[in-house]
Amino acid sequence: MTTKSTLTAISPKPLPEGTHTCWSCGSMRAAHFCESCGKVQPPTPVDYFTFFGLPPKLTVDVAALEKEFYELSRRLHPDLNARAGSREQEWSLEQSSMLNDAYRTLRDPIKRTEYLLHLEGVALEEQSKSATERARATGEIKKQIVPPDLLEEVFELNMQLEELRMNKKMGEDDPALTAEISQHKHALEAKHEALLQELETYWTDWDNLIDRSFLDQNQGSKAPAEERAKITAKMVDVLNRRNYIRNLVRDVNVALED
Repeated sequence: MTTKSTLTAISPKPLPEGTHTCWSCGSMRAAHFCESCGKVQPPTPVDYFTFFGLPPKLTVDVAALEKEFYELSRRLHPDLNARAGSREQEWSLEQSSMLNDAYRTLRDPIKRTEYLLHLEGVALEEQSKSATERARATGEIKKQIVPPDLLEEVFELNMQLEELRMNKKMGEDDPALTAEISQHKHALEAKHEALLQELETYWTDWDNLIDRSFLDQNQGSKAPAEERAKITAKMVDVLNRRNYIRNLVRDVNVALED
């Protein structure tokens, strides 16, 4: 089930404050290149949403984003500025690098959500594979919290995985145990997908809040920080649970394949 929400369209690029004219011809310009002379402009420190002229919303028209990406790629490609001065070549490289990073992040709904949370100053629990490897290398304990609703299931699954590993060391095979572990894996995969659907509802809540905040700002008021915090907290909880389940399924697959 996909949550219905209005797609966020790509809008004209905003002009950075204080740099409203082209460095080359003096005309009013777009954020990345001059509309009059086509010269690449100095990069400005903006977030990925602003780079694409988007509000900080989570429901994005990915087809429009892709179209804009390829259009900007053509206009900002370093090869087009090979004969330009050294600073223009440098700006072109920086703009292209920013473009690629922004596109890779915003086209993926989970990365987009994590990035927005980062902008809001919110951190996720460290559940990644790199964190596991780093913990093993340094001897530090990886921060990993078992979601309360999974405690009993995870305990039982870990016991079964340990039994499976012992059986393999002894060269024994237990088809019934393998079948039970596989059932656990399928159940976890279903929960992983259900959490994505839950997350989509919070994307809608967030986007509606941003829309209301924009209207309020036009009337002179600020975005409601408490409402932002409530929604981001819900998204963080879902992402942490989802990441934990993803890594647990990965561990199960490794144990079954060994």
